[in-house]
Amino acid sequence: MTAQRATPPWVWLLLTAAVCGVSSAGALFQHVDEVPPVLRASWRLQLTALVLAPLALYQWRGASAELRQRCFTKPNLALVLASGLALGAHFATWVASLDATTLTHSLLFVTAHPLVIVLGMAVFSRRLTSVRRPVLGEWSGAAVCFVGAGLALLDAGQQQGEQTVTLWGDALAFSGAVFVVGYIVVGRVLRQWMPIFLYAFPVTLIGAVVLLPVSMALESDFAEYGAVGWTDASLFGWFLLLALIAGLLGHTGLNTCLRYISPLVVSSSVTLEPLIGSLIGWWFFDAGVPGRWTLVGGAVLIAGLLMVVLAGETHAAAQANPHQSGPRGPVRDDA
Repeated sequence: MTAQRATPPWVWLLLTAAVCGVSSAGALFQHVDEVPPVLRASWRLQLTALVLAPLALYQWRGASAELRQRCFTKPNLALVLASGLALGAHFATWVASLDATTLTHSLLFVTAHPLVIVLGMAVFSRRLTSVRRPVLGEWSGAAVCFVGAGLALLDAGQQQGEQTVTLWGDALAFSGAVFVVGYIVVGRVLRQWMPIFLYAFPVTLIGAVVLLPVSMALESDFAEYGAVGWTDASLFGWFLLLALIAGLLGHTGLNTCLRYISPLVVSSSVTLEPLIGSLIGWWFFDAGVPGRWTLVGGAVLIAGLLMVVLAGETHAAAQANPHQSGPRGPVRDDA
């Protein structure tokens, strides 16, 4: 409890700003939907990498020779590459979902990665001793998530604003949640010793570069916009906002908060992304009001995600402090 009282007030302001920053990405991406989705995702990662580059250089100059050498070992390079591929796939599928379903549905399903983690633990715990089995609270939360998702899908075919709820778009968004788990898992391994910007910069750059040939192969409009079309004056401002607000403020801000407050608080706050993102889309971009079943199912889905997060962090706290009860676990700096 002492650490909780000692949390600087600015951390709570940063957490609020970071969650709002992350939540704004969906509405911003939808606003520039004239650009093909995979190319749009690459541009966002390109600009974010440019913003991260000087910060990574600063940390590299201050790093020890031992840490620099560790960054270039084959296993760690392979992990960085895998994380970059996962991040690129996450953004490609999620941005594509924003063109194929409504903003609220896209945010609901892409935020469901705690559910993906529970299902992944259930599968891999049978084969890997290093992976634990889900606890009862996580299974209960997962069941609530499935109920919420089913209720939200009852709005399939309904138009909300200029978008229509589709099963394909929701599936793309959930695929984004699956891919981001790879990024999260690798980040938890590397971020135990690798400084944040030395990790985030190469991973973001890899994601940006990999998506360019994918866009070239799949999107017929690629030639019209070009690999770095974000430099166009009419588009630059929007993608700069994505890089600075959603990328730097949002994701980097959340990582900074993890140094001072419980992962439970941060993870719980992030589950509010569908609500906050929908409000941003409705208020600033006329994204439309979600349907009745989306509202009901979304509330149930978010409740299930919170149950999963709470159960997981409670279990982690019990394992780390077997003689101390409570949901607050050791603060760790997750990616």
